[in-house]
Amino acid sequence: MPKRNRVFTGGNTMLESLGLSGAAASVYRAMLDRPGAGVAALAADLHLTVGQVHAGLEELAALLLVRTSSEHPGQMRAVSPEVGLADMIARQEAELAARHAQLAASRAAVTRLVADRAESRTAHGERLLGMDATQARLEELARGVRAECLGVHPGTGHRPEDLAAAQSANAGALARGIVIRSLYQDAVRNVPHTVAHASWVLDHGGEVRTAPIIPQRLVIVDRAQALVPIDPTDTRKGALHVTEPGLVGALCELFDQAWATAVPLGAARAQDATTGLSDTERELLRLLGSGLTDDTAGQRLGVSSRTVNRLMASIMERLDASSRFEAGIKAAHRGWL
Repeated sequence: MPKRNRVFTGGNTMLESLGLSGAAASVYRAMLDRPGAGVAALAADLHLTVGQVHAGLEELAALLLVRTSSEHPGQMRAVSPEVGLADMIARQEAELAARHAQLAASRAAVTRLVADRAESRTAHGERLLGMDATQARLEELARGVRAECLGVHPGTGHRPEDLAAAQSANAGALARGIVIRSLYQDAVRNVPHTVAHASWVLDHGGEVRTAPIIPQRLVIVDRAQALVPIDPTDTRKGALHVTEPGLVGALCELFDQAWATAVPLGAARAQDATTGLSDTERELLRLLGSGLTDDTAGQRLGVSSRTVNRLMASIMERLDASSRFEAGIKAAHRGWL
């Protein structure tokens, strides 16, 4: 029996985490172990049907993990993990980078659009001054929601009393079967009272996801009206209630892009299979590499300067770098930036 590549000693879990189905992962492993084995032999070894093996081969071909065999006409050969999986991860990283760039562009466009509208009050928008006015409008929206409520909640400074008010407003909507999706930053996973609130939302049928960096504070109701802060740096000043279709549509698109790159609260954030970086560490490197200070980068990530220093110390240790400058050079050389 050929010796299995060390990358597979944990079974198919790693391959499935890269997006392969269980059947495709099994077929790929078997082809590496038995070069030249035909479809029938693979099906017999794996206790799969011939149709399942063919489906697995089609999936592997789409991911460029198998190629036509030159030695065995009419058969496929497995591309080595060192080449195939590395190329696959590189493509996924490029796709993720493109999605993050699109999200950043959308965030900037929406910020400009909101700023242009914030000074005017028309039939399509209303300024709500102060937290009381904003909270009263949120309660009205919660009572009137018909299908869906989307929320973006950046930072980690969510006050227990504000979360309690939100919980009270959401309880009735969740009981009526309203879809509630809440987006937080990864940093809140270390804030017990925010995690408790998010867990309550999950227990009552809502959805909660987190990401290292998310858009400004935002509430969207039935994709027809939204609340955005008048001043994103101080949300207690009040909010702008928006109903103009063009602006609400842009806000919905921004939320959908951010939601697609986020991870459910109950799921652990996996480290990058190639670099070993978490999403937060990768974002930190990108932010610091763009020239931001520790304090500003920490604010964007919702973490303290102490956490920024701890994360950078860990990255420097992995890079065997004695300074941040050296770490930046080595990270760029390895393609981490």
